[in-house]
Amino acid sequence: MKRSAWAWVVAASVALAALPFVLRLDGRAHGDSLQFLGRFHPTLLHLPIGLIVLVPVLEIAGAKRAALREAADFVLRVALVLALPTFALGYMLAYGAGDAGGTVTRHVWGAVVLCIGLMLCIVVRPAWVAGEKKMVYPASLSVSLLALLWTGHQGGSITHGSGYLTQYAPRPLRMLIPGASAEDAGGNSFYALHIHPTLDAKCVSCHGSGSAKAGLRLDTYDDLMKGGKDGTVVVAGKPEASMLLARVTLQPGDPHFMPAEGRTPLTSEEIGWIRAWIGAGASATATSVPGVKIANVEAEPPPQPVGDYSALVPEIAQMQHGLGAKLVPVSAKASDGMILRTVDVSSSFGDAQLAEFKKFAPYIVEAELGRTAVTDASFDTLKTFTHLRALHLEGTAVTGSGLSKLSSLTQLRYLNLSGTKVTAQSVEALKKMPQLRHVYLFNTAAEGDGTTARSTP
Repeated sequence: MKRSAWAWVVAASVALAALPFVLRLDGRAHGDSLQFLGRFHPTLLHLPIGLIVLVPVLEIAGAKRAALREAADFVLRVALVLALPTFALGYMLAYGAGDAGGTVTRHVWGAVVLCIGLMLCIVVRPAWVAGEKKMVYPASLSVSLLALLWTGHQGGSITHGSGYLTQYAPRPLRMLIPGASAEDAGGNSFYALHIHPTLDAKCVSCHGSGSAKAGLRLDTYDDLMKGGKDGTVVVAGKPEASMLLARVTLQPGDPHFMPAEGRTPLTSEEIGWIRAWIGAGASATATSVPGVKIANVEAEPPPQPVGDYSALVPEIAQMQHGLGAKLVPVSAKASDGMILRTVDVSSSFGDAQLAEFKKFAPYIVEAELGRTAVTDASFDTLKTFTHLRALHLEGTAVTGSGLSKLSSLTQLRYLNLSGTKVTAQSVEALKKMPQLRHVYLFNTAAEGDGTTARSTP
């Protein structure tokens, strides 16, 4: 084997191995341009993977057809040519986005070993073809394939989370898999039942043991309370001062909105749980949160589809342009309905403005009226929202008079009355609404009432 080839392999291997020490993944973002280039990593990586897997197939088939063995050498070289820029783009993505954590580190080192293994395969293969050193090339190729499997698994864990394969596995099977059960999964605290599962499903892929962007981990209670490089994210007793709540309640188009990169946002219920939990002291062990009543049900019926509102889209656009409030489609399917959002005009949005949406009431499945100027008079309009599933009235002047008018809303599952003037007497009407599953009375005179939600038998 030519010394120049070995010198090239050694020099390239040293450069690859030194990169993680020179450009350390410290959990801080290092530029949008790096992220822009790095996001081509998922697009390119499947090409070298397919070629690497093809090499042993060609080598085995080449035992009978020499042309295939010659093709294996070409495929191996092309695989390396593609693997190196794939590695570079992946590192740009991690370094630029501020990715850090054990899984990211293992993914990087797996890629380093894979690239070195491919280079070694190329320089030792001629001797193997000539009948010399018969075990060196097969051993190098085997190591490369194992590195490919390892690196791919770590990459999948970064993208989908470490529990991607085990999240919906039967409980007996989860018990047999080390690490399959998430922290506190067996606890009965409010944090264990509602906060941790929410963060695990929506946030841990970027802020877990595998990838701790900005040095922030949310996969354990201690890490959550410790915060990250930007400081504390949960201020016990102060929801509005907590960065975690602030980020998940921003407008989706805001560059600081979380979860980022198109991941599934938190639902209204999940945000409500976090807000109330922080306000109650952010305890890891408390089994309940004042003002939050969650019905204990085995399963809920699927929501009924709404009608097709496509013909009304031009009228909706014209009307909301004047009022400032927005009707946002839940999804591309019209049958999933729309969400009424008032955050940009909350201070000027009252009962009269709400009444303007009455024509579109059958297509609205969620009404975000928190901190608006609506009063109890709004219930006359809201009772016509026949497909309403979630209603936000937190921080309004509502006293609860007229709550009984919502009893006809058979799909209403979520009602937030936190920070309003409702009383224990006024929320008695909720007893006649067994369809409710999540009721929030935090910071109200009815906060201690325990009859605001009923379990379905």
